[in-house]
Amino acid sequence: MKKVTDNMLLPMDKYEKELLQSIENDEWIPVKNLKKSREQAITAATNTLKKNKRINLRLTEKDYKQIQIKAVEEGIPYQTLISSIIHKYLTGSFAIR
Repeated sequence: MKKVTDNMLLPMDKYEKELLQSIENDEWIPVKNLKKSREQAITAATNTLKKNKRINLRLTEKDYKQIQIKAVEEGIPYQTLISSIIHKYLTGSFAIR
């Protein structure tokens, strides 16, 4: 395997550095059934990205305008931003102060 230098992947956090080190140390082993594992991963990714439920949400005019501004700053539709905020909160990667 070609050695990856630190400056090729900057910036890296501690987890990414440990992951890269484990790959370079050949600590990874191939899965027994690659085709089945790949299909399972594709199914999981598809189900994660599938948005098949619709909700109605009432916001104040001020909040609505602010979420639209933030969405423009992020370069994404405001509906996607709202969905992302909800998802991050529910998975514990976004905390309300």
